[in-house]
Order: sequence, then C-alpha cells, then structure tokens
Amino acid sequence: MGLPDASEDLSSEMEVDAFRRLFPLRYFERHLSESIRPDARPLGRARDTTLALGAVASAHGSALAKIGSTTMLAAIKMEVMTPSTESPDEGSIAIDFHMPPICSPIVRPGRPAEAAPVISKQLSDTISRQVKSFLCYPFLLNSGMINLKELSLVSGKAAWMAYLDIYCLDADGALFDAALLSAVAAFSHLQIPIVSLNDDGKIELISEEDDGAKLEVEPVNKEKRKLTLSSIPFSLTCILHKNYILADPTAEEESIMETAVTVVLDSSSRLVSFYKPGGPVLAHTSAVQDCVALTRQRVKELQNILDETLSGMEID
Repeated sequence: MGLPDASEDLSSEMEVDAFRRLFPLRYFERHLSESIRPDARPLGRARDTTLALGAVASAHGSALAKIGSTTMLAAIKMEVMTPSTESPDEGSIAIDFHMPPICSPIVRPGRPAEAAPVISKQLSDTISRQVKSFLCYPFLLNSGMINLKELSLVSGKAAWMAYLDIYCLDADGALFDAALLSAVAAFSHLQIPIVSLNDDGKIELISEEDDGAKLEVEPVNKEKRKLTLSSIPFSLTCILHKNYILADPTAEEESIMETAVTVVLDSSSRLVSFYKPGGPVLAHTSAVQDCVALTRQRVKELQNILDETLSGMEID
C-alpha cells in the first residue's frame, strides 16, 4: 500500500527539482513571496557559523571559519624584515587570498579564479584601512584593528612581516564574509615568536626547544605574546532583489540574483566600508539602512562566536 505514495513523492520531488533547474528565479521568487528561502531560513538570517583556532600547526596563528558550507582556512606566518625608512618603528602585513579548484566546480585548474584578486583586494583594503587609521587619524587612535608599532623589534633595524594566507576550501556564497572572519580569528590566535639579537646584530628566532633553556643572549621579546586587537571588523553580504533583502546568500542565490552589497562594521558598529560591485538593483537609502541594521545584528553574533571560541581555547 505504501508503494504508490512513495512513487508519487519521488515524482513530486523530481518535478520540483526540474522546475528549480529550468526556472531558478521563479522558483526562488515563490519562496520569497512567503518570506522564506529554499533552505528554510528567514530572509534576514545568516547561516550557522563555526570557528576553530589553531587549525594549522606550523603557522604562528591560524583559524578555520565556516558559514554554512562556505569554508575558509587562514594561516599567518611571521618573518623578520627591515622596516622602511618612512616607518622605522612599524612592521607590515601582507594578505593573499587563494581559490584552489577544490573549492568550486567553476574554478578550473591552471586558471586563477576571477573572484580571488577581488576578495584579496577587499581584505587588504579592510584590514589596512583599520591599520592606517593609527597614522591618518590620530584622534581615532583606538579605531584600528592592529597597531603596526606592535610589530616593531628594533627601531630602524628589524620588524615583523605578517604573511596572512587565506584558502577557500568550499565556495558556497558570501566568500568575503567568511574570509574576513577567518582572518580576524587567525590574528586573535596569533602568537608572536621569541627572538634575540646575535653577535652580528641580526635577529634570530628562538626555537621552542630553547624557549625554556637559559639563553646566552638576552631575547628582544622575552616571551610569546599576542597582538592587541581593537575595533575588530566583521561583515555581512546581502542580496538585493526587487523589494527583498537576503542576508548571507548561498552561491546559488548569488548566481540567480546578481545585486550584492557587503557592509563592514567594526565591533563598535562604526562603518568601515561598503561594497556594491554593480548589479541591476539600485541601493536606495532605505535598502542601505536595512543592510546596515542586519549587519549590526550579525556583528554581535560573530563577536560572541569569536569570544566563545577564544574562551574555549583558554580553558583547553
């Protein structure tokens, strides 16, 4: 008696799947008219988000961030460099974003993904803008995420260069949001190594084996330390479609509804940046305000997730 029902259910599922493939926009608009999305999320809700620190044992700081299926792995490697003459008491940060073929079927081997340099530039602008506020706007002294002076070792002679590499492992929408979250988490996890000056006046890394031993040369920094982070930036990407605003879109939603905006706020809800890379829908004032309001809520969520992850690591 159950066979006809099972057959009808299978047939119905196939019809729905066929309709979704043939008429994707109409399929989504049917859901939007009921203020729901195909994955059962309300329009303004982001996907489940998780963080894991210390994902790369060989890095000085690392994190794995997941927003829904979108997955980012961030790793920081510290190297000693000679600071520039313009900024003798400051270190530097270099950021690179990678999209290997494993992350998406649209990324082809041997061809760089079109989105990779765009996201890399966005990340550099966001984090560098936070950094540069120390120099350009002294009255906003606490508004930057990283004080580059903390990366200085010996004035005019040695400073830290932080190489941040972010790898996209699964590209299922809102790539910048997940990449920025992984970067922030990696910097939160970062431990700056111990170094010393040798007889030639050069900086040398002190290995973990030597860490507890008595050193003949006085270390420049006597113990591993963390950077002081303030006004941490978080972001939310939204899709604008007709009168609808969809927070944290999937890759399928991004491909069907082409107008996206990304709002970046710091942990005090101050605007850091606003991105709208084209699209047929105009971002009217009311839509922008709604996106900012959704981002404020999302910033609180992400800050809580980061705090809980850091607290869990301290307990471990």
